[in-house]
Order: sequence, then structure tokens, then C-alpha cells
Amino acid sequence: QVQLVESGGGLVQPGGSLRLSCVASRSFFTTDVIGWYRQAPGKEREWVATITGGGTNYADSVKGRFTISRDNAKNTVYLQMNSLKPEDTAVYYCRLSTAWGQGTQVTVSL
Repeated sequence: QVQLVESGGGLVQPGGSLRLSCVASRSFFTTDVIGWYRQAPGKEREWVATITGGGTNYADSVKGRFTISRDNAKNTVYLQMNSLKPEDTAVYYCRLSTAWGQGTQVTVSL
């Protein structure tokens, strides 16, 4: 089972930016589907973005503000988050196949 470790969360003001990282314990395959998800307090976990060998997809709520990318040499997937809003506050998780990371907290507040 691949291990995933997220980092990069923190407290940021509305309109600010953060970059999350997800490091995997193995190299990525071209067929891997790697996703970012988030879970706000009292809400269900929701999909945020996905990257595959063929491209990227985003939830409507983050489209145009978030960018998912991967560095195969570092076994790392990133989530660049710009123009952050209070409603982006959540624990962010990365997922590869059936494996999930432990999550990293993002708080958007004054």
C-alpha cells in the first residue's frame, strides 16, 4: 500500500495563497489518478481536483483559483490555492488509488 504525506496547510487571510504538497512512497505510474479532497467541519468529504496522465479536472467551486500539478521526479503532487475564501477552510487530503494521506488543515480567516 502506498503511503501519502500531505503538508503545506496553515492559516491564511482571505485572498491569500497556499501550496499543498503530497509526497508518495513510490513513483507515479502514468495510469495513476491522484486527487485532492477536502472535508470541512460537519460536512462530507468532497472532491477538489484530480490529475492523471491525460490532464486535470477541478470542482466548480475551485476552478480558476486552484491548480493541481505533479513532479514525477519527486513523487509529489501539489495543489496551488490562490484567492482563498473562508469557505475553503477544511482538512485537505490527497488520494492515490485506495490510499489516503493524513490530511493538512487549511484555515482561511482574518
